[in-house]
Amino acid sequence: MTTATTPATASRPGVFPTPGKAVSRLALRQLRGSGPIVLGFCALMPALVAGTYAGVMADPAAAGSIEKLAGNPAIRTLFGEPVALDQAGGFTVWRVGTFVAVLLAAWSVLATTRITRGEEEAGRWEVLLSGRLVLRSVVARHLAAAMTIAVAAGCAVSAVLLLAGTDPAGAAVHGAGIGLTGVFFIAVAGIAAQVFPARATATGAAVAVLGGGLLARMIGDGLTDWGWLRWLSPFGLLALSEPYAQNRVLPLLILLAAGTLLGVAALAVAGHRDVRGGLVAASSGRRPRLRLLTTVEGFATRRTLRPLLGWALGIGAYYLLIGFTAVSITGFLADNPALAGEAANAGFASLGVVEGFTATLFALLAMPVGGFVAVRVSAFVAAEANRQLTLLTAQPVSRLRLFAAELATAGGGALTLLTVAGAATWTGITATGGDLRPSAALAGAWNTLPIVLLCLGAAALAAGWFPRFASVIGGLPATGGFLLLVIADSIGAPGWVREISPFAHLAAVPLTTADWAATLTMTGLAVVLIAAGALGYQRRDLRG
Repeated sequence: MTTATTPATASRPGVFPTPGKAVSRLALRQLRGSGPIVLGFCALMPALVAGTYAGVMADPAAAGSIEKLAGNPAIRTLFGEPVALDQAGGFTVWRVGTFVAVLLAAWSVLATTRITRGEEEAGRWEVLLSGRLVLRSVVARHLAAAMTIAVAAGCAVSAVLLLAGTDPAGAAVHGAGIGLTGVFFIAVAGIAAQVFPARATATGAAVAVLGGGLLARMIGDGLTDWGWLRWLSPFGLLALSEPYAQNRVLPLLILLAAGTLLGVAALAVAGHRDVRGGLVAASSGRRPRLRLLTTVEGFATRRTLRPLLGWALGIGAYYLLIGFTAVSITGFLADNPALAGEAANAGFASLGVVEGFTATLFALLAMPVGGFVAVRVSAFVAAEANRQLTLLTAQPVSRLRLFAAELATAGGGALTLLTVAGAATWTGITATGGDLRPSAALAGAWNTLPIVLLCLGAAALAAGWFPRFASVIGGLPATGGFLLLVIADSIGAPGWVREISPFAHLAAVPLTTADWAATLTMTGLAVVLIAAGALGYQRRDLRG
């Protein structure tokens, strides 16, 4: 008589991971694409600025001049209160500290809602919860995975500042602040994902907290009487820690306590709701809304309207603030030509006139608007992968028309955002007594459209051939191009390296006229990328 035996490997403990460890590995795997990228950006930007500090401050009088410039209320509003500018670390914190914190915060919100509410909304968590794990445990492990990336980003910032030779205490305080900012917004996104039953709503609520916190920091830095607002903002608490000067720990402890409290609240809510449900129940009865449902193009527009409104509010508010500060900054520099020269050496060229100031900041507009088109194409790919478009593709509608409708809607939304930024800037400048024609403001904003179209083309190419990486590849022309330009200028790279960046070919509109040759070249390249993406999209399967 024979007896069945089980493989030895199956009986040994530790061969298969426990359910909890398996879920943690899954969460980390879902972050392996965007996590290393945000880590790289968080580490590289401080490294570049710290490395160029000696060149910027070669003149002994430069530090005092830059500090006088930074003391202007409008400059403080944009870049924060200047602290320890006579040190490489303090100068780095002032130049890119807020930028890095906002970058990490934005990633924290988007990544957290994607791997929590997004996965649950798609129905994939039902498999995870069919075993021994409860919803609260799954949420906790996904939040912990995202927080691991945020903490690693803070450690990376501290490491590069230490390697640059800055004060260890200041490097530790600033790195801890960056990491805790990421942790805070992961907790914010985590609780939003438990409260709201839809990923889009949860993301919008968390982004609103991010925007409100940034606005509170800007008002608190710009207006002395409103300085107390910084204690209510994670970005304000980061600034109040004053790295390389006071190295205050109390603001960081408050930030840690706030993040911990929100994280605990997220887990508490997760333990009192149903799968695919939220603390705020979705409306179960309402009149049907049939607008924009008669055509594929109308449906694509309808899917874009709500996120477009959120992006427009954020971009419009920021560039309205830019308009309000333009007259103050340009007037200050016009009265101090020596400071204008130092500002140019520090990377703020042509700030002495309104047209030059707006041209400099309009160039940065390509990054958020390019991010918008990349996110919209990625949302289309996600909806397709989650079978939300299956019934639509079963209709007598060609896939090419469906793809073209999404791209056209994303492009139209991008043009709308550029127009909103131009109009908001003009409104702010006019309200403060500045002189800038509406056509000049719109021309400066629209001047970045070729880079945005390159982002649209790159996202379309990825959607056709590498759909999983649509958002990352779509953002490369803007974010990657800007970073390449900064690196090339910082290390004195050969001219041809700098010319790879599309930002190197942007004219300073409205200070000068547009470079039409470069504009047409980038637009033509975008058309080629879109055509290649459409070819790939037609050849692959719906969930390929």
